[in-house]
Order: sequence, then C-alpha cells, then structure tokens
Amino acid sequence: MHTRISIDPDYLVAQLKALFSIPSPTGYTDEIVRFIVRELERLELEVIVTRRGAIRARRPGRSRRPARGIVSHLDTLGAQVKLLKDNGRLEIVPIGHWSARFAEGARVSIFSGKGIYRGTILPLKASGHVYNDEVDTQPTGWPHVELRVDALARDKKDLVQLGIDVGDIIAVDPQPEFLDNGYIVSRHLDDKAGVAVMLAALEAMHRLDVETPVDTYWLFTIGEEVGVGASAALVPEIASLVAIDNGTTAPGQNSSEFGVTLAMADQTGPFDYHLSKKLFELCSEHGIPVQKDVFRYYRSDAASAVEAGHDVRTGLIAFGIDASHGYERIHLNALVSLAKLAIHYVASEVQIERDAEETAPGIKGFTHQRAVTAEQSLTREDGK
Repeated sequence: MHTRISIDPDYLVAQLKALFSIPSPTGYTDEIVRFIVRELERLELEVIVTRRGAIRARRPGRSRRPARGIVSHLDTLGAQVKLLKDNGRLEIVPIGHWSARFAEGARVSIFSGKGIYRGTILPLKASGHVYNDEVDTQPTGWPHVELRVDALARDKKDLVQLGIDVGDIIAVDPQPEFLDNGYIVSRHLDDKAGVAVMLAALEAMHRLDVETPVDTYWLFTIGEEVGVGASAALVPEIASLVAIDNGTTAPGQNSSEFGVTLAMADQTGPFDYHLSKKLFELCSEHGIPVQKDVFRYYRSDAASAVEAGHDVRTGLIAFGIDASHGYERIHLNALVSLAKLAIHYVASEVQIERDAEETAPGIKGFTHQRAVTAEQSLTREDGK
C-alpha cells in the first residue's frame, strides 16, 4: 500500500461546497442522493441505492469477507410546518434535535406543493420598536418562534392560496464561510463534512490505485438525524463499521478541531474495543494527530446499525465541531486527517479472521482482551 497518502484538499472543499448547495433535511434527500451517486459512479464504484435512498457503494478488495464499512449521513437538521397561523405565519417543529436559539434569524426554504418559498424564522416578539425589553425577556423554545413567509401571507387563507400546508419540509440555509486559515463555519457541517471526507478518501484511492485486502462498503444514510441512520444500509458481509461524524469541541470534552477525534463511547455505550484500538494505532503508525473523547449526549449511524440487529464491530472517528447543531465551526486539518485514516484503515490487513463469518462454532480464533499489569509493563520496559 502507499505509505504516504495524499488527500486533495481542493477536491474535498469543492465537494463540501457542492453539498452545501443541495438542501437535504431529513425527509428531503432525493437530490443529494442523486448527486452522490453520480460522483461515486465517476469514481468507478459499484453503487446500490435502497428503496428510500440510502447508498451502498462497494469497492472490491482481494476477498469479499470480512468486509469493512465506512458510513456518514446525507441528511441534516431542518424543520417542518406544524400549523398555519391566523396571522399568516407558520408554527414549526424541528427535524432532528436542535435548539430554537439557533433557529431565530435563520433564512429558510419552504418546500410546498406549489413551489419553493423563502422565509425567516423569527421570535414571536421580533421588533424592539414594538415590544421594547420584552424582545430580550421572552422565553426561548420552538413554541416561541414562527416562520415569516416572503410572499403575500396576511392570514391563514393566504397561506392556503400559496399552497403551503401542514407537514411541508423546511430547509435551513447553511450560510457557509471558508476562511483562508483553514477554518470552515457553517450550519450542517454535521454531517456534510463527513460525506466530503469519504469522497476525498475515495478520490485519493482511485487516483493512487490503492488496493485493499477485503471489500469495502461506503455507506451514505438519509435518516441519521432522526435516529434511524444505518439501520437498513448494511449487508451481511460487513463485519466492522466506522462512522465519520462530528465530535464535540466544548469545555469538559477532549475533542479538537485539528486531527482525528477518536470516540471511545457515546450515550449507547463503548465502541468496539478492538476496532477502536486498531484505529488509534493506525494514527500513531502514520503520524496522524489523534485524541480520544467520550460523548455523553450523542449517537451516530453506528448506534442505529447495532440497534437494528447488525452484529458488527463499530467505531466512530470525528472532526471536532464547535457549537454542534448550531453555527458550527471545524478546521480543514481535521477533514484531511480523517480521510487519511479512512484510507489507512481500509488498506490495513485483517487481524480478526474469524470475523469473516457472522457466527462460528466454539471460540477458536476469538479475540482476547488480555492486558499486562503495570508492574509487568515496567519490568518489560526496563529490559529485565
């Protein structure tokens, strides 16, 4: 394998910009699925699309089993029309879990039966000239915001005439900024940045003709933000699944906006011991900056796969995000680092050959979790 993997940052950024240009709140992902499939086919992968739009792209290796999976999600946070209000505004509810604090002031698109309308999410008391200090003292939350449609909408009847209805999906503008110092600020970096990482890794593997010991499946899901994610995207050949998603850069966390953040656990429990160990060792072996973290209020495609009954080893590698599910910020260094790690992982030799089958008689070839005592470790280091 190539000991030095070169990721094309210009390609990665270009793909991320293209992804931002395609609205994809959960439930409205058809167009971004089409975009990804075209790019995967250009990179000469075998592409399967499920009934609802999850993508499974296979890149052949020397053996079919135990295959490896890499997964990210195409869907983002968004909102949905809950009620047409008598004042011509829209009551809305969130798609996914995000705070109404970050909704206030957002520019949006409403996908109605008669076309796309633009609008703004506003607090119920939006004008200081009208409400004075009440603008600052009103509560925060989804019951305390409404959507103003940029069309003639004086009352509920006007909204009906526009073709807007309960259930219409709303996409929130990402408003991305790509700074010269490598920082990227935008909504929906979760997980369009992860998708761009996967495309950049595949582009490098295609360009460098990287061979892998086993088949690799590159999965793109469409319902992660609402908890279903990779529940219906896997095939039995996949023995290990690595999710690429955001980390949490905040006080009390160990994530970083630079290098790889290796998640050791989330709210569903620890990630696979052996897979996490391998990913950490690959970072050390190839000079990729890495730090470990544990996420308390977090789940990913990996969790949905296991909860759906797939007996796969799971891991999570992340790009540190500041203000996740809000106005997010990351650094290009983390995205390049993740793409490198993904390639080194899929190109590495299989260590647990028993994983080729979902079940096997007895424990022959089964893994160990043995560890030496601290005293034994010191003795070995002293050469005694």
